[in-house]
Amino acid sequence: MNYYIIYSIRYIKYFFIILVLFFYTEKGNSHPQDYKNYKVIEMDVFRDGKAIGFSNYFFNYENQFLEVKNETKFDVQLLGVKIFSIRSKGIEKYFKNKLISFKSETNQNDKKKFVNLEVTDKKDEFKINGSSYKGKAEISSIVGNWWNHDILEADTQISPLSGSIKGQVVKFIGEKNININNKIFKSEHYKILSKNPNTPEEKKLNFDIWYSKKENLILKVSYNRLGQWEYVIKKYVIDY
Repeated sequence: MNYYIIYSIRYIKYFFIILVLFFYTEKGNSHPQDYKNYKVIEMDVFRDGKAIGFSNYFFNYENQFLEVKNETKFDVQLLGVKIFSIRSKGIEKYFKNKLISFKSETNQNDKKKFVNLEVTDKKDEFKINGSSYKGKAEISSIVGNWWNHDILEADTQISPLSGSIKGQVVKFIGEKNININNKIFKSEHYKILSKNPNTPEEKKLNFDIWYSKKENLILKVSYNRLGQWEYVIKKYVIDY
């Protein structure tokens, strides 16, 4: 084998490694600072077309720290009787685009749920103490809240209510113009499904998500579970 061939092989290998590292880095990057100018994102919660509550996010960015507070509240009634309710509050904290902690407390049908998540000292894993899971999670995992478009790039999401870990597959469906509150948005339609096909039906991920790249917003989330549920953007405030 002559010198030219050896050199060519080395060059190709080098190029391939750089290419792999480039794409891996792009996928591994998170983008919470895309929201550093956001102040508020408000979403209405609907069930079978009826407004039943809200899920609102409040942002504070300072010195490369981003704090996102969430409050979610809704009630489902049947014949005037409350059959399902959620009261939840949570706080996500990021430093230089990296999640460093998340805490939440939830009252679901008078049952308490919680999550306490912190990054490890080596910053290579998350430690989770939750009502449904206690243990470690990969650093690339995303808290499954609907303000963060990183969920459309993640392989794993963490339940913001109980801390359980769910593998996911994200599929791009196509582009579509959607009308929300009499405003037309150009959106990208995605579907999030459970990676494990043997996941029990009541725990399966099956979400349709419409995302606006221009506004950098998840506009709408839809899923079917004992009715048709929708989280729909109501209001957002950006302070430039």
